[in-house]
Amino acid sequence: MNLVKSTGTFGFYTIISRLLGYLRDVLIAIFLGTSIFADAFFVAFRIPNTFRRLFAEGTFNAAFVPSYASEALKSKSKSNIFANEIFNLLFLGLLFLVLLAEVFMPVFVSFIAPGFVQNTEKIELAIDLTRITFPFLLFVSLSSFFGAILNSHNKFAAASGAPIILNLVLISFLFFCRYLNDELIYYLSYGVSIAGFLQLIFLYKFVNKFHSFRINFNFKINTKVKLFFKKLLPSIFSSGVTQINILVGTIIASFQASAVSYLYYADRIYQINLAIAGIAIGVVVLPQLSKHVYLKKKNKILKIQNKALELSMFLSLPASVALLIGSEEIISALFGYGSYSKEAVSNSAKALYFFSLGLPAFALIKVFSTFFFANNDTKTPFYISLVSVILNIVISLYYFQSIGFIIIPIATSISSWFNSIILFFYLRKKDLFKFNKVFFVKLFKIILASVIMGIFFNYLISIFQNQLIYEHNFKSFYLILSVFLGLVFFLLISFFIKAFNYKDLQLKY
Repeated sequence: MNLVKSTGTFGFYTIISRLLGYLRDVLIAIFLGTSIFADAFFVAFRIPNTFRRLFAEGTFNAAFVPSYASEALKSKSKSNIFANEIFNLLFLGLLFLVLLAEVFMPVFVSFIAPGFVQNTEKIELAIDLTRITFPFLLFVSLSSFFGAILNSHNKFAAASGAPIILNLVLISFLFFCRYLNDELIYYLSYGVSIAGFLQLIFLYKFVNKFHSFRINFNFKINTKVKLFFKKLLPSIFSSGVTQINILVGTIIASFQASAVSYLYYADRIYQINLAIAGIAIGVVVLPQLSKHVYLKKKNKILKIQNKALELSMFLSLPASVALLIGSEEIISALFGYGSYSKEAVSNSAKALYFFSLGLPAFALIKVFSTFFFANNDTKTPFYISLVSVILNIVISLYYFQSIGFIIIPIATSISSWFNSIILFFYLRKKDLFKFNKVFFVKLFKIILASVIMGIFFNYLISIFQNQLIYEHNFKSFYLILSVFLGLVFFLLISFFIKAFNYKDLQLKY
């Protein structure tokens, strides 16, 4: 299998999903802006969407794929039995969790958004909307399980393309918003759960080629199943630490008016790159890494690890540079319409600037964690992530009163760099990773290409300065043009100095 090709397949559908997600968020920004309705909906949407990211973006793979791959290498029947037992336990457990949350939703929302409690209208609205969206958790978790099976068989297209359904459903409601009026946010919330159900049905049609699942109350919890659930919670926490930090940020930001919305829109931008630079690479390499670890092929393991790390830096470093340079222009061009004011643009741009400082670290966490997961080690990244989250909380709470919501992206970036550095330290300590001879040469060239691209991108921003201002109607066109030219320039420089070459495109593993 070709690493770049597989990452490209996963990344392509993920990019389509993220672009549709951007269109969705633009429409929400136009119609809701940063109002109390927007804040309430984003809290209601953040909760199930966080679980979607936690489960779908590599976490479920981390716990499931290594065990499933080892069973599949033994026999198909053993992998079938293992998968069906996991399915039944997940279904019953998640159903119970959803029903429990629906009953105690006022307590749950008050914990997630404590700053809303002082505003009766806001907290009641958030509770109502979260009740509507919460069944999405059941559907998306089972969808992620189906996706993990498909990924194990190197079938990445369907699993990465399924989230497109969510965005298409929500966009459909937003296009008819003029007829929905005040009921818009309720329709959007129902749309979240409906889309989750459709996504589950969509993936079932593909996974049914490999397994036929049946709900069975008479299942056995054997050693393999116990091991899976023992690994699941640590892998959720460690692989999804960036999302957990964002959720923590949402809780703290709820005490400042409109801050939840500012952070949400900033988060949406850098997540587009993270989807490929970290998530896609981690998901794609895990099945092959797990197989080679099981077969003890050390040379293959090191080759995959170094190339995955190199590709991650090739994708995340130039993106980080571009976001640092053009954070305000990017936010303005993408969301600066309708109810989304100049002040909102400025505040979201500040958040994006500091998030972008941590973007390479976010990607490294995803990749480094995968190296541990392939070796069936979920405890080490779990403990490291736990310390990272505590560090994030301490920094955020200590400075929130003095500088406000902007401390949240700063704390997230600081704690993420801490996380990635400690992960690397323990990988070396446990002898699970080492650099090959060409990595540092390639890294230097990637950094050089990113810096040169940054100078060129800054030049483009200055040329189109008048066209990128908030008041300009076609500012998004000039942003897209600048990004496209910057990307082409980066690729040309990279190929010229051999930061990335044709042989990399042919890499098979």
